[in-house]
Amino acid sequence: MSSQSKSILEASTIVVAGDTAWIAAYTDRLDTEFDATVHTVSTAEAAQETLKQTSVDCLVTNYSLPETTGIDLIHQIRDITTTLPIIVGTADGSEAIASEAIEAGVTDYIAVTDPLDETVSDVVRRTEQALRDAQRSATQRERARQFDSIFHDTRSATWVLDPDGTLTRVNQAARDMIDIDADAVVGDPFWTLPWWPSDTQTSDDIRRLIETAKRGGFGHAVVTQKAQSSEVMLELSVQPVTDERGDLVSIIVDSVDITDRVDLERELRQSEELHRVTLNNMTDTVLMTDEDGEYTYVCPNVHFIFGYTADEIRELGTIEDLLGEDLFDCEELDETGVLKNIETTATDKAGREHTLLVNVREVSIQDGTLLYSCRDITKRKQREQALATLQETARDFLYAETHQEIAQHVVDDTPGVLGLDASAVYLFDADDNHLQPVAHSQALRDAYGPLPDVHADGSDLTSHSFVENEALFFDDVHDADRLTNPATDIRSAAYIPLGNHGVYLAGSTDVGVFDDVTRELADLLAATAEAALDRISRESKLREQDRELQRQNDQLTTLNRINETIREIDQALVEAETREEIDHTVCKHLTADDRFQFAWIGTLDDAGEAVTPQAWAGTDQGYLDTQSFPASGEAVEPAGRTPTTGEVTHVSNVAADLHAAPWRKDAISRDFLSVLSVPLVYNDLSYGVMTVYTETPDSFDETIQSVLSELGETIAAAISATERKRALLTTSLTRVECEVDDPSFVLTQLAGIADCTLTYEGGVQQTATGNYVFVTVDDAPVDVVVDATDDLTVVEDVQRIRGGDTGGVVRLRLSEPFIATELADHGAVLRSATATAAGTTLVVDLPASIEVRHVTQFLADRFGDIGLVSKQTREQASEHGFYASVLDRLTDRQLEVLETAYYSGFFESPRKADGEVVAGSLDISPQAFYQHIRTAQRKLFAALVDDHMPVGAHHTD
Repeated sequence: MSSQSKSILEASTIVVAGDTAWIAAYTDRLDTEFDATVHTVSTAEAAQETLKQTSVDCLVTNYSLPETTGIDLIHQIRDITTTLPIIVGTADGSEAIASEAIEAGVTDYIAVTDPLDETVSDVVRRTEQALRDAQRSATQRERARQFDSIFHDTRSATWVLDPDGTLTRVNQAARDMIDIDADAVVGDPFWTLPWWPSDTQTSDDIRRLIETAKRGGFGHAVVTQKAQSSEVMLELSVQPVTDERGDLVSIIVDSVDITDRVDLERELRQSEELHRVTLNNMTDTVLMTDEDGEYTYVCPNVHFIFGYTADEIRELGTIEDLLGEDLFDCEELDETGVLKNIETTATDKAGREHTLLVNVREVSIQDGTLLYSCRDITKRKQREQALATLQETARDFLYAETHQEIAQHVVDDTPGVLGLDASAVYLFDADDNHLQPVAHSQALRDAYGPLPDVHADGSDLTSHSFVENEALFFDDVHDADRLTNPATDIRSAAYIPLGNHGVYLAGSTDVGVFDDVTRELADLLAATAEAALDRISRESKLREQDRELQRQNDQLTTLNRINETIREIDQALVEAETREEIDHTVCKHLTADDRFQFAWIGTLDDAGEAVTPQAWAGTDQGYLDTQSFPASGEAVEPAGRTPTTGEVTHVSNVAADLHAAPWRKDAISRDFLSVLSVPLVYNDLSYGVMTVYTETPDSFDETIQSVLSELGETIAAAISATERKRALLTTSLTRVECEVDDPSFVLTQLAGIADCTLTYEGGVQQTATGNYVFVTVDDAPVDVVVDATDDLTVVEDVQRIRGGDTGGVVRLRLSEPFIATELADHGAVLRSATATAAGTTLVVDLPASIEVRHVTQFLADRFGDIGLVSKQTREQASEHGFYASVLDRLTDRQLEVLETAYYSGFFESPRKADGEVVAGSLDISPQAFYQHIRTAQRKLFAALVDDHMPVGAHHTD
């Protein structure tokens, strides 16, 4: 019996069931030779109970058992476990029993024969074999479970390959690494799969790895797998799988994500490099000594502070020779173990003094017992002192009231903040577009020379810094392209813009004085100055806004007073009956309550050469008596200049050019310091000028000028209204006949196109839809005139009233006012207008109150050159009152019907047009026409009888 078999039996627990001789002999053999753990039972029930209570490795049973068989026992056990080895033996064996045993799941079937010893040896041998097979199966099952566990691990991608290296199986973790279906690449060579980059190097590495597995070896390879959003570093492990004969049956490829490990290794390498670089380049210096102060370690960067090399430091002696004696209290160090922030001074190799903060710690590193870390705070101390000075500067800025003061403070405090003596401040003058050096130190002037103004065009360093809003620092300003003074002794220089205010200049005759701390302090000083300049600008702007607000309030108060005056004047104008009353009323109200010191109204004489005062009020002190007011010439008084220009004349300050004109001296002697003269013009006719004076300069701003200018128009309109009213009441008039040659006049155009004579003898209406004019046609058919209107845009509509081949009457609807209505606005009446192709003759009646030159000037402005044919004075009856009374009684529609009927010849005898024809031309029914005619006749007779005929008067034919 081999030692391997013996060990299997000794390590096993076997249950033996049955009472036969071969069972007893088999049990005895196990006890005596193998020292196996054997449980002997006689019944099937006892065997099952033992299996439940004990971990059993094998069951050996006789076929015949009390009340049952070994086959039944096998069925019962197989319901519980399929892996337990079961051996059945019988002396009465047959093929049938053997078949039943195999069908029941027996492990081995033994036919018991003589001699008994051979049978027992055979059973022992078969028991050993069954135990080995069971053990192997268990191992295989365990390995299978382990493989499944590994294969289905979601943390690791696993691939199973055929011996030739093609893919057969892949786990879910690997499937999740790619976007395509992994089953689609089953059967493809492993090194061509989509998990790997397509480069040749990766493909060759994986292929060599598979070749290693084919030869039965284990191998590793690192590849980069491109994931969906990043790159992943994978370490591939390959393992060959062989069968019992050692033949390769499959290849397992497992992967481990080593991205983090690679990153960590990289970071560690970088960290090590960083520590080496830091140790060599950090500004803090580390020193280590023994109890006697002898150096045991000197940091390689010791030169940063002290300027010595490590060897030179050692040669200096002990730590006390470097940092001084009595640096710290030894007893205090013994108590605390560490002393921090000990401030001391040390001198470097160049003889410069440094302020150091030293930490001392007790250590035990090789031979070192005291660790010193030294930090150079020289610049920090300087910075603290500079900041303290800068704080004082900021407080000084709070009390400064002008930009000049701020600039001077900056220059004065530059030595304390930056340690530099040369400085200047340029402030920007927007009016001249120049940067002016408003403050500078003597040191800068000595090194640079006189500081000129700088044009803000960006051509030199100062203006370039300002225009580009860029701080410029130079270790040597002579290297700068924009240096305009190569002879300057200034070497280091800083140009820092102060926002929109200017530029701060600081410099030194030494090269390279602007280190990081000095630059930072220069920026802080400039920023503080800029903030102070902003404050002063804001406060100045607020003061200006306050002044502007006060000015606007004063202006509003003045405007309110003027508006009150205007309202009073408007009310007075409504009540005024004559021109004289209007003039005196206006002057009186303008000077009431000292609104204006003096006001007067004048008119231009007939010759148009001088202005004559008509009314005045206020404190004139004889000013009008001392002055003449010519309408032409140099340096004339504003009242004389206004009618010539037709525009407002304004003198804001009479005293500003006192000797320019004689009238200024007379005016200023009466405290007339501001003058405003306004033309009185309505419908292009001038009714004179209104002039007002005040005691203060600049009294008439644009708003007041506009208000008074509108008042002038209102006054002129009121004067025009009174003259028209007067014209209606007067019995004396002037009849003017003149010829005009204006081809644009509508009647002239029509007469020329139709080659006829057109006559207007009254009858014009102004409505919302246009101007209606009745025109008589002579020497041509009416249809020719109607057709001629097609070429004139000014004629919107034409209507035949009556007529035929030799003449008639038409009514024109014009898009522009007719000359009759324009003359009526000036108080004149157009009696007739006769137009031919050669020209037009106008007959105009003017009341005696209206100057002829006003109307002729209007006609000249309207038509260009005019020829005055005749002018005669006539007396007229008082029919104007009767005419006005009739017009007041008639509605517009009744007047239109009456005029249309008249011009149609309805009232002639015999009638030239009956009622139906006239009604058709008016687009109304005959009944409506006769109703309008009867109403108009009744109102006409009522005016004649009730209003016009004197009581007791009678008429006879």
